[in-house]
Amino acid sequence: MKRGGVGRVHTQRILLFDQGSPLTLESGATLAPVQVAYETYGALDADGGNTVFVCHALTGDAHAAGHHGDRSRRGWWDTMIGPGRPLDTERFFVVCANLLGGCAGSTGPASIDPETSRAYGLRFPLFTVRDLVAVHRALLAHLGITRLHAAIGGSLGGMQALQWALDYPEELERAVLVCASARLSAQNIAMTAVTRQAIMDDPDFQGGDYLDGPRRPLRGLSVARRLGHITYLSAESMRRKFDRTRRDGPDAPMRMSSDFEVEYYLDHQAEIFLERFDALSYLYLSRVMDYFEPFAEKGLELGRVSTRVLALSFDSDWRFGSEHSRFLVEQLRAGGVDALHVEIHSPWGHDSFLLEGQRYHRLVEQALREPVAQGAAS
Repeated sequence: MKRGGVGRVHTQRILLFDQGSPLTLESGATLAPVQVAYETYGALDADGGNTVFVCHALTGDAHAAGHHGDRSRRGWWDTMIGPGRPLDTERFFVVCANLLGGCAGSTGPASIDPETSRAYGLRFPLFTVRDLVAVHRALLAHLGITRLHAAIGGSLGGMQALQWALDYPEELERAVLVCASARLSAQNIAMTAVTRQAIMDDPDFQGGDYLDGPRRPLRGLSVARRLGHITYLSAESMRRKFDRTRRDGPDAPMRMSSDFEVEYYLDHQAEIFLERFDALSYLYLSRVMDYFEPFAEKGLELGRVSTRVLALSFDSDWRFGSEHSRFLVEQLRAGGVDALHVEIHSPWGHDSFLLEGQRYHRLVEQALREPVAQGAAS
């Protein structure tokens, strides 16, 4: 199935909302201007019906596939997107956009507030998954696309695809939700609370106004990344990769600094993360996930949802374990929605959704190829 990547690609930027026509958030707050960074792969059909929208996770961005000149540094989902791959760019027009609140070209808390000429910081309004989808839809309207062949995403990306299917099923034939959740557990919320507190307790955070000066809360953000990354891996994957191996051998003297290979790995993950991500975006996008609970909303009408939903989970994922996917599919099916959950064996934990797996990729490919019955769910 795997043939080749999409080659060199370019990130585009578009202003979707301005002072005359601002983005109205679910809270009622307004935001303008709103810029969105996005990438596209493949060619759009004459009727625009071959579009697959890729929704990225918490620390992702618009660069899902290909490279920007350095072939060794490819998009975060390069194994999934390209000719002959599950998101086959010889068949589909694939769109991936950096989220509202992000720090890779889209408007977020590090952007300049036109009213103060300073970075928003913590003055940036809180937003919801529904607001993320509103910006996605505005981008598609700009591209002249009114209906999607599919929306697909992992983790926070799956939340976006689910919200889209619930709110605008007439725009979305299929939704593929990978390692997603419709309701974070208390443990999930607790873990992200610790990561946010590490950032805000860093003296260099300065109440969120660090962008006005030369210092950033790098220590807090590195702690957040280390802890977050532990939740993305399984105990088995860590055993396979590192076990108890020490960098300088088993007979080296004990020390307080990094010694075990797993510690060096976390150090490296923190270092590369600091080069590409902003602490404020981490705060806002992680908080979005905490409040997501669409099935608890009053007035939810599942009977009108015609989107076919496939939820995929991995048996070693303890961040958003299979119970999360089972719950959301049970809720959908109880309302008459065409929904299916499949658990996949993998030793790699939550990060499995980013990796290449024969059964995993085959299931995604099948989901995008199988026809969907027209009409509302019954």
